[in-house]
Amino acid sequence: MDKAPTPYIENRTFDEIQVGDQARLLRTLRPDDIHLFAAMSGDVNPSHVDVEYARSSQFREIVGHSMWGSTLISAVLGTEFPGPGTVYLSQSLNFSRPVAIGDTLTITVTCREKYPRTHHIVFDCVALNQDGLKVIDGTAEVLAPLEKIKRPRVQLPEVTISNRELRYGDLLSIAAGLAPIPMAVAHPCDAPSLQGAIQAAEKGLIEPILVGPEGRIRALAEELDIDLRPFRLVDVPHSHAAAEAAVELCREGEVEALMKGSLHTDELMSAVVSKAGGLRTERRISHVFVADVPTYPHPLMITDAAINIEPTLEDKVDIIQNAIDLALMMGMVQPKVAILSAVEMVTSKLRSTIDAACLCKMADRGQIRGGLLDGPLAFDNAISLVAAKTKGIVSAVAGSADILVVPDIESGNMLAKQLEYLANALMAGVVLGARVPIVLTSRADTAETRAASCAVAQLMAHRRRAALRA
Repeated sequence: MDKAPTPYIENRTFDEIQVGDQARLLRTLRPDDIHLFAAMSGDVNPSHVDVEYARSSQFREIVGHSMWGSTLISAVLGTEFPGPGTVYLSQSLNFSRPVAIGDTLTITVTCREKYPRTHHIVFDCVALNQDGLKVIDGTAEVLAPLEKIKRPRVQLPEVTISNRELRYGDLLSIAAGLAPIPMAVAHPCDAPSLQGAIQAAEKGLIEPILVGPEGRIRALAEELDIDLRPFRLVDVPHSHAAAEAAVELCREGEVEALMKGSLHTDELMSAVVSKAGGLRTERRISHVFVADVPTYPHPLMITDAAINIEPTLEDKVDIIQNAIDLALMMGMVQPKVAILSAVEMVTSKLRSTIDAACLCKMADRGQIRGGLLDGPLAFDNAISLVAAKTKGIVSAVAGSADILVVPDIESGNMLAKQLEYLANALMAGVVLGARVPIVLTSRADTAETRAASCAVAQLMAHRRRAALRA
């Protein structure tokens, strides 16, 4: 069984098998094998799934489940030797050493004894690693098939392992090594907003200043068993006042970022865009979702899905430039910008296609800098090279976009939420173009999402510090 699998499986009957006959299988242990076996069996022994614990264990690294190796023996017996029609009766195994990630096991199954009266066969079973060292040995007894069976090999569904905790760590890692930044949290009066701020503080991302009705915040903290002693509170009577006070802290330079709590977006943003005391700059304010999608090979940014309802061509220039600037801060080199529409051809029937063509030409003339633009592109062509090639699209952006520019807030918001709820994407969200980064999360967002968004804001704040020193 060390050869490539055939399109069918065929057994060997009791009469065809002779004492001494063998079959083999080679398999290399991958991280996904460990995660999938743990998910199926419920065996979450930290030796298998907890990297920090494993480093302090006797093996000093993550090891595979011992029974994973035994399933390979079952695979040989059930699919080839004897194969279809085999009934497992008993198995006795000894486990000599662990299997680490990257180890390759060679499973050898050898016919030792045959019992013609009962049609039982006893097999010797051995698993050796790539160094020739014994990992498993023992015996298996089966009821062998009497009739020849040949069946098409069933194509198993593709399995995707989504390690949400690992991906969450990757999102937070964009700000690894940076000092926490002071951040005003406006009206953290529900569990996700308060927990998100505290979780971000515990991870060294921010030093939160909690702005809102102090009594409500303290009562909530007591209910959630959160110690507020390390944190500063600014007492204001209601959510509207919390938005104004948090924005004022930004204007006075006491904080370097702002986060929305359990108040409506328009409440916070009305204070942000106020001409009298807001946080406007010469740039149009826009929003970017940073999405970690399990089925996409790198982070995907979506803009604007939260602020600008029906952006004009001029608005889109700032929206794109804001997103490119963030992508550059995140370490992307010449980020690829796909300007989305429903079709790939420019037509007067769809304003988004005309805007896309204009934006690409504006980038050619230096009106948008730092990125590589193409559009109009339909969503499938933007993220799938196969789809782009099928439609004959020749583009350096198509199939590998870093930034998706949506035509309006409706399409953008639906796209972002579909990725989050149907594709298990991890999302971070931040408002760009203001005097400070603004974490503008949905009231339904988890503490995890809020903390990831804080990591993006932390990175932006540090990049701005560096720019001011330059």
